[in-house]
Amino acid sequence: MIVLKRNLLRLTDLTSEELTRIIDISIDIKKNKEKYSEKLKGKTLLMIFAKPSLRTRVSFETGMTKLGGHAIYYDTSNSPMGKGETIHDTAKCASRYVDIISARLFEHSDIEKLEEHSDVPVINMLTNLTHPCQIVADLMTIKEKKEKLNGLKLAFLGDGNNNVTHSLIYGCSLVGMDISVASPAGEKYSPKPEVINEARKIAKNTGSVIKITTDPEEAAKKADIIATDTWMSYHIPEGKKEKRVKIFKPFQVNKEIMDLANNNAIFMHCLPAYRGFEMTKEIIDGPNSVVFDEAENRMWTEMAIMLFVMKKI
Repeated sequence: MIVLKRNLLRLTDLTSEELTRIIDISIDIKKNKEKYSEKLKGKTLLMIFAKPSLRTRVSFETGMTKLGGHAIYYDTSNSPMGKGETIHDTAKCASRYVDIISARLFEHSDIEKLEEHSDVPVINMLTNLTHPCQIVADLMTIKEKKEKLNGLKLAFLGDGNNNVTHSLIYGCSLVGMDISVASPAGEKYSPKPEVINEARKIAKNTGSVIKITTDPEEAAKKADIIATDTWMSYHIPEGKKEKRVKIFKPFQVNKEIMDLANNNAIFMHCLPAYRGFEMTKEIIDGPNSVVFDEAENRMWTEMAIMLFVMKKI
């Protein structure tokens, strides 16, 4: 009998019900830590990193420890993976040693190859297309603050063609949350059409409304959540900073933008953040900012995700 693996490469790997359950379990883990302290006792997580990260490494490694398991950090800069050794062989060998593989890579096609040839569950810690673990944490944070997800409106201002934006579109569509993405004109800065089309198909069943615009004020009006991300992702050369700042400056989250949102709207950013660029200091350090709750919730949601792929929930 073939037993199908559970993986999380994109949020669309989950049903709306599965995503909601993971969020609810995350909240329960946060409240009842001891109840889950031996759920993955004796299990090992391999964490493959092609891109550096503070939050991703520390949250996954600590989360696995809190579940009773063990995590191994593996840096591809010191690895033959994809160079001297094929991803196929890496996946096959690692599957003989560990119980879960997680990877933070550049190309999404690489994690698809890793999953294809792995005999154990694979979790996407980030690729250039999607960042599912971040958005599960975002949704958990929203539910903690707003006590619901369905029927809310999230506005994202900034680079529409990045992994956070794509996963926010998927996540909102799955939970019935409206999303407006405001980004500079042009294909280079807009969400990928295939992402929008896929999410809109999901939204037909959940009631989510997905809007793409070049007007940040239009996006922010009556929003319950205002979100943004760095204008200088890891893969963008430093030499492009001046040009990108000029292009994205109209999409900065500031007091004028927050004033267009609903009363008690929250501000979110997945970090690292650059004050004075994608948002002003008064916004990220102000009373409506939940960025550090959001960062903490990466750990609780990743714990729930690991339990989900291991079929413990």
